[in-house]
Amino acid sequence: MSILGFDYGTKSIGVAVGTALTGTASPLPALKANDGVPQWAQVEKLIQEWQPALCVVGLPLNMDGTEQPLTARARKFANRLHGRFGVQIFLQDERLTTVSVREELFARGGFRELQKGRVDSAAACVILEDYFAHHAAL
Repeated sequence: MSILGFDYGTKSIGVAVGTALTGTASPLPALKANDGVPQWAQVEKLIQEWQPALCVVGLPLNMDGTEQPLTARARKFANRLHGRFGVQIFLQDERLTTVSVREELFARGGFRELQKGRVDSAAACVILEDYFAHHAAL
């Protein structure tokens, strides 16, 4: 059973695919976004290819757990995923994922590893793996 993970952003949306069986995720190419709106045909292709049982969308929150302007936009993206494709959605707290991914990628290979799409899809992996770690019994 595959699950897709998304790291929502206004210019790029990171994507990962994983399975609850192994609790691991692999990055897929990030989607370009125009003010937070992806090319929905590309999203549809992902949904058709992977047939996910669930889509996990990272929910950007402030460090104190309060919402920020991007939080509402991520929720809207998740609602549109559900509305367009009928997939089940789960919103996963994503505090500090991009920061930790940037540190890890930089440690592996310096600045060349910090390409925008690579960072976003690596963050989607972390979001998905966090979901697996916290919802393994589901």
